[in-house]
Amino acid sequence: MEAFVSGLDIFAWIVLVVLIATVIAIFVFLAMLPGRIARQRNHPQHEAVNVAGWLGALALGVFWPLALVWAFYVSPGQDLPKPEAEMLS
Repeated sequence: MEAFVSGLDIFAWIVLVVLIATVIAIFVFLAMLPGRIARQRNHPQHEAVNVAGWLGALALGVFWPLALVWAFYVSPGQDLPKPEAEMLS
């Protein structure tokens, strides 16, 4: 028995690898998102929000929305970064 690999087989493998890489990239981006938002907003617990985002993503998105809401929570005494429009004027 000879193993014959056609051009369509190679194309199918390339498409499969690209799709898997895209899914992994989207997963990592979404897992990092709450932590990045919290860090940009000077959240006092930005590391905890980052961990919650990763754990929420690993739990297939069950707790990820809570981490995202927590990233936008404004703690008392928290200094929010100034919008770019105010910084330019």
